[in-house]
Amino acid sequence: MILHDSIVALATPSGAGAIAVIRISGQDAITIGNSVFKSIKNKELTTQKTHTLHLGHIMDGSKTLDEVLVSIFKGPNSYTGENTIEISCHGSTYIQQQIIQLLLRKGCRMADPGEFTLRAFLNGKLDLSQAEAVADLISSDNEASHQIAMQQMRGGFSNEIAKLREELLNFASLIELELDFAEEDVEFADRTQFHELLNRIEFVLKRLIDSFAVGNVIKNGIPVAIVGEPNVGKSTLLNALLNEERAIVSEIAGTTRDTIEDELVIGGIGFRFIDTAGIRETEDVVESIGIRKTFEKIEQAQVVVFLFDSSEFKVSGLKLKVELEKIKNQFPLKPLVIIGNKADKLEESEIGNLKAEIPEIILISAKEKLGVEDLKNQLLSFVNTGALRNNETIITNTRHYDSLLKALDEIQKVKFGLETNLSSDLMALDIKEALYQFGMITGQVTNDELLGNIFANFCIGK
Repeated sequence: MILHDSIVALATPSGAGAIAVIRISGQDAITIGNSVFKSIKNKELTTQKTHTLHLGHIMDGSKTLDEVLVSIFKGPNSYTGENTIEISCHGSTYIQQQIIQLLLRKGCRMADPGEFTLRAFLNGKLDLSQAEAVADLISSDNEASHQIAMQQMRGGFSNEIAKLREELLNFASLIELELDFAEEDVEFADRTQFHELLNRIEFVLKRLIDSFAVGNVIKNGIPVAIVGEPNVGKSTLLNALLNEERAIVSEIAGTTRDTIEDELVIGGIGFRFIDTAGIRETEDVVESIGIRKTFEKIEQAQVVVFLFDSSEFKVSGLKLKVELEKIKNQFPLKPLVIIGNKADKLEESEIGNLKAEIPEIILISAKEKLGVEDLKNQLLSFVNTGALRNNETIITNTRHYDSLLKALDEIQKVKFGLETNLSSDLMALDIKEALYQFGMITGQVTNDELLGNIFANFCIGK
């Protein structure tokens, strides 16, 4: 699947801007670029050194399209491993289109999504997990997801997998050698060392698999449902968290009849807050639909924030406890944060009584934005950021997670075979399957369908 033609695409976001960058990659990229470029110093791009910049004009025959700056990157010392040029032009959409159409007429074709990175992979500039990290880096929208993508793109995960694969491969070779001397009944692979290696591989695989729970949260954000009775301040709390008037606030009960969602980054972790319709008995058909949706959103959420009016606790405390028990029983595995709103209206004695009744309560005033930071800290405590702080490898990719699970299954089969004196030829089959799964992660084992699925999710121009 080595590609030799030249591809072109806009590398910067589409639309008007100060500048735009048009990227060409391929065997003839510099020659094609040279055919439309006129240097202000009459230089030929084909004779210039790699990693140099050149000022001039893009010419369509005798017609000047724009004054541009051209960057030259000669293969293999380029992102794709091929000859590459990047044309920095003015950001008019008309100019962008005119230059790209000119390059298409000169022999380029439009790049497919992710084709520049695909070529980087095919030319050995990146392995497959690093290539996937490029897409994660582009889409990262908080500090944690950016940190993980950077670590993976630099080869942290690849190196860990490659090391395990190499050690396993060495033992696999010795096992295969034993098969060639089966009649002599000799052992080339030290079984004690092999068992230690399998234990070490199993430990690393389990750690990587366990990290997916954190990685998935960091990559996709944590959905948090804000629930409670009508008019207790759910929308006000959402507005306080986001620091903007995102939800309608009214004294009229039942104002929120549908769910409202927005995202907030807390401590480098993305949280997706869902303001839901108030839970109560109602004859209103539309409001009933909203309440039904509330329970659907609780089902989807990873954390539930239960909000109530703390100033009404004397009157409705018993009813509140019934509602809390209902949510706890219906969703026993979900972390539940209990928030007493309108705490600015409470006396000291009332605060003491509330904390005695509900020790885990967090008291806030969403309207006055008091105690909101305590809520943020509580939410952050649900995310195990220890691995992130220690710069450990964290898995965020479902494909990697699936391959790691399969590899662990095969390693455990090999361990069982070793402990039960299974014949070397049968053990060799399980080892080969484990090596195959390791290879699937880094791209040492691949196929066109897999590559198509991965790179189809990239943006055009990358």
